[in-house]
Amino acid sequence: MIPASLLLSLAFLLLSWLLPGALSAFVGFAALAFTAFARLPQGLRGLNLVLLTLGFTLGLKLSGNTLGLIGLVGILVALTTLRLPLGLRLLLGAAILLLSVPLAGFANTFVFELGIQIGIYAAMALGLNVVVGMAGLLDLGYAAFFAVGAYTWAIFGSEQARNFLKGSFPLPGEYMYLFMGIAIVTTAITGLVIGLPALRLRGDYLAIVTLGLGEVVRILANNLDHPINLTNGPQGITPVQRPPIDWFRHLMAALGVRLDQTTDYQLFFYLLVLLMIGLVILVNVNLANSRFGRAWVAIREDEIAAQSMGIPLLPTKLLAFMTGAAFSGVMGVIFAAQRTFVSPESFTLLASINILAMVILGGMGSIPGAILGAAALSILNLDILKTFSEFVRTSLPQIPNQVDPAKYERLVLGIILVLMMIYRPEGLIPEKRHRAEMEEA
Repeated sequence: MIPASLLLSLAFLLLSWLLPGALSAFVGFAALAFTAFARLPQGLRGLNLVLLTLGFTLGLKLSGNTLGLIGLVGILVALTTLRLPLGLRLLLGAAILLLSVPLAGFANTFVFELGIQIGIYAAMALGLNVVVGMAGLLDLGYAAFFAVGAYTWAIFGSEQARNFLKGSFPLPGEYMYLFMGIAIVTTAITGLVIGLPALRLRGDYLAIVTLGLGEVVRILANNLDHPINLTNGPQGITPVQRPPIDWFRHLMAALGVRLDQTTDYQLFFYLLVLLMIGLVILVNVNLANSRFGRAWVAIREDEIAAQSMGIPLLPTKLLAFMTGAAFSGVMGVIFAAQRTFVSPESFTLLASINILAMVILGGMGSIPGAILGAAALSILNLDILKTFSEFVRTSLPQIPNQVDPAKYERLVLGIILVLMMIYRPEGLIPEKRHRAEMEEA
């Protein structure tokens, strides 16, 4: 007799082929929830996840509906949290990231754009997770380091540098890779400069100081257009050079993948962001298991006890601050090259709060939690609210524009955070130590 969970997964796969769209996606969500929460053997659960991956991929490719992308994110979460063989986790995760999402992106390029934004914010959330989750330092000015990294490449990768330097500008696009390394250094130094006065404080005082210093960086970017035009002020800098990717086009052609002018750079930046997330995760895991990671956790739990055990507070905090800043800076370079435009409006206080909300939503100190939080809030802000707004405008024209759901992004974010603090303060995928603390409390 065929198990009910397998029948549901097979029915979803058939629906995705015959009737791709919202109805089949909701059937897939039901099958995914049943697979995740029901008591199933590992083999049957793994087979269900494979069938669900095929179904969501087919639905994405045929309909272009981004609900399928939400389903694939859910499968990645299941692979992270459920007890499954390591080989299946790696193979199915790689298939989703390297096959399913690109196939859907060729059918709907917005999937690529959404994937790139999720990746950029996931890497920054992992950087802030070092500062907030591991070291327990509340930073409300994290977008400042993102701005420093973006402007580091935007100034020299455009004609902007001609305003104060003699030379051949813009620099060729190949220099973007060099400036990714330079941005790590410049943002780490910025973190050192900001952290030296700020990290002598703690708690609410630290949060207020980092908020102010973050706003200082944004205001400088907004006003450094005179007497020497460094940042072009509120008008921003454009066009910012992208790296040449002829070698990438030839490689894809050799693999049988045909690219056009609308998908070549999208696929390139998507894979580049995936590579950077892999490197950031590798660094995070090694730091968490190192003596620095253990020192950060000790400071987070009790500064006085950590200091009495011989841990130097200021240097250890500065190391966490500089590490998080470096992660944000390198993603700023990728952001500037991918958008070909940089302006101060991208680095407001709300951007810092959004990244902090991603860490809190996923679970402070949790690496998969930070990635899940970035994916959830990015999809909510960039896709779900805007799609719902379009539905309201077209289907319910009698409703006034003031009730447009996309205008209530901050309200929705606030409600989510309040509910999380009440019902699941440890986050969606909590770190083991945080979970133990919450259970003990």
